Amino acid sequence: MNILFLLLPAIGWGILPLIVKKIDSKIGNQILGTGIGALFVGLIMQFIFSPNGVSVSVFLISMASGILWTIGQTGQYKSLELMGVTKTMPITTGLQLVGTSLISLFAFGEWPTLLNKIVGTGAVILIIIGAVLTSISDEKGQYDQFKKGLSILIFTSVGYWGYSIVPKLVDVSGVSIFFPQMLGVFTAALIYVACTSPAVIKEKSTWALSISGMIFSVAAFCYIISAQNIGIATSYIFSQLNVVIATVGGIFILKEKKTKMELKFIVVGLILIVSGSVITSFS
Repeated sequence: MNILFLLLPAIGWGILPLIVKKIDSKIGNQILGTGIGALFVGLIMQFIFSPNGVSVSVFLISMASGILWTIGQTGQYKSLELMGVTKTMPITTGLQLVGTSLISLFAFGEWPTLLNKIVGTGAVILIIIGAVLTSISDEKGQYDQFKKGLSILIFTSVGYWGYSIVPKLVDVSGVSIFFPQMLGVFTAALIYVACTSPAVIKEKSTWALSISGMIFSVAAFCYIISAQNIGIATSYIFSQLNVVIATVGGIFILKEKKTKMELKFIVVGLILIVSGSVITSFS
């Protein structure tokens, strides 16, 4: 059972962008559908596990982390539209890893020794190089879309960083903060569509995409269980395999065309990103 909890986060987060791209939809459909599915799973887990109540401050902090995740995910969905899965996923993964690593270093002192800092810095450099390699393209005409997608990812990745870091501010079990996190995801999604495209609430694709929110939240819950039972380092390493699943799926399932040169750079880039994430977890 531990192996299942270990693998499901990578599988779930890896197939999430593939499902979103397969269903004909707009950003509003995608983000609200995700929020609906996340809240649904959050309510089920709350009912099944009935975790001990948390204080109002912990509840609000946990909810804030879910809101921040939605900001990051909105940027990712927009970038998927502009750049496709094979470019978006390695870059967004790299930005998440670099951002959370640096925040952990400066805010929480998680690289206490000089050796930790040297190893961690080396890992971050590998991740950056890997992300750059995956973005190399033979199609010069795609540069404007790539530049716009990259700008969106850089700006909105702050949301992912907050989602990863905020739970460290509370001293309670991951299961206890899961429901308020999912409530935060739904709340932010609802606010987003209310301000940008309220009509999507009635559209079929929105409700069809609730499966994306279920996949994300089940994967997130499995990561919590895996981290508690197996350890954060091992669980974190395996979760980063999502970038491989998503990128390979983008090529073979979504049929995103790549030249031989681009494929070589993508393979090397993915190897560097995964290697960097492995090293980071031990630094």
